[in-house]
Amino acid sequence: MTGQGSVGATGTGRPSGGTPAPLVGLATTSVYPDPAEEAFRAAAELGYDGVEVMVWSEPVTRDADALQKMSDTYGVPILSIHAPTLLLTQGVWGRDNWARLVRSAEHAEALGAGVVVVHPPFRWQRTYGKAFEEGIAALGEEHHCTFAVENMFPWRVGGRDVRAYAPGWDLLDHSYSHCTLDFSHAATARQDSLELLEDLGDRVVHVHLADGSGSLKDEHLVPGDGNQPVAEVLEKLAADGWAGHVVAEINTRRDKTRRTVALQRTLDFARRHLGAG
Repeated sequence: MTGQGSVGATGTGRPSGGTPAPLVGLATTSVYPDPAEEAFRAAAELGYDGVEVMVWSEPVTRDADALQKMSDTYGVPILSIHAPTLLLTQGVWGRDNWARLVRSAEHAEALGAGVVVVHPPFRWQRTYGKAFEEGIAALGEEHHCTFAVENMFPWRVGGRDVRAYAPGWDLLDHSYSHCTLDFSHAATARQDSLELLEDLGDRVVHVHLADGSGSLKDEHLVPGDGNQPVAEVLEKLAADGWAGHVVAEINTRRDKTRRTVALQRTLDFARRHLGAG
């Protein structure tokens, strides 16, 4: 795998090969349901390199001026934007799916974020899904940011897999030029993240750092608490001189009293296995 210099940035640590380590960011979803500002505060206090903003119902996540002020106040840059393509964000920025992606790109460009993370369409979004692969490629050529489609998983109902996404949840079945690798989603899909990385190759430009046990739930555990080969993936990325962003996206709402510990453990895990000092 070769580096993706067009979407990465220079890190502060250096892995063994002398290449700058990838930046390690904190997703605002890691402090859900608390407001996005809590992610900026935590990132600044713990030493994360930046923040990924999930655009959703919280007004500040849709306000570029407010986000930039927050970024300046805490001294934490915005590395990436997560487009409102989740089930619970379908009404954000209207009902036109393509218009929402354009708004996401404009949002990223205004904030200096290089990546827009996108989920594939839901099965019932037939027209949008049918044109998704071609449309995402076209948007990437029209904007100064990278649209990175995220690996998802089949929904399971009554012991059976349900097709929830169209054209599909598995990145290997599609030709997206740029992808986001999410460890928790891979666990839920019962995929091996290291094999997925090797199969996707240079198409992986962004990583959502978490873990999972392979249960029916999308767990977003602290890395090392599940059974995915998270350490091996990070070490391979570092060894290959990969220059994307690794963004912590863990679930802390179950135990907010231990949130800081979980976020610190996640950052330490990332730094250790990416080779940063």
